[in-house]
Amino acid sequence: MTLRTCSFEKEIAQALKDGHWPEGCGAELRAHVDSCGNCGDLVLVTRTFQRARSESERAAPSGSPSLLWWRAQLRRRNAATERVVLPITMAQTFAWFVLGLVGVVFVASQYRHGLQWASWWAEFSPQGVIHLARIGIGSGALNWNVLLLFSGFGVLALLSGLVVYLAADKS
Repeated sequence: MTLRTCSFEKEIAQALKDGHWPEGCGAELRAHVDSCGNCGDLVLVTRTFQRARSESERAAPSGSPSLLWWRAQLRRRNAATERVVLPITMAQTFAWFVLGLVGVVFVASQYRHGLQWASWWAEFSPQGVIHLARIGIGSGALNWNVLLLFSGFGVLALLSGLVVYLAADKS
């Protein structure tokens, strides 16, 4: 390691800083760099660092810091929204599945009994509501359609709550 400095070192450093090396320099300065070890090392190290800096600037995302901060905040909010929406989406999907299944079972049941939908809806008239109050009290024949309908709604509510609870627990 040599501790002495070269008289051309400042001039070479300025040419490298300004970006004039080697095209903007005279033949005498280029010949000196070829013969002087210190100046050759200075050119080699400085050019290597300049290339590394230009490559990292090309690879780095461009933009203002406020834009980068805004994008980070947007990503954070979107991630929080996804965590909140996931259980609701799962419960909604489960509810649609159960609704479709209940619909298929209902249509199959009515098809088997001769598609008498008008008589089924007549049970929900005011007289039918009074009849609902008397289910199981002194009547020998239970109305299984209405009983299955209400128990199906209860099971649907319980299972939907369970799905939401389990989905929220995993998040």
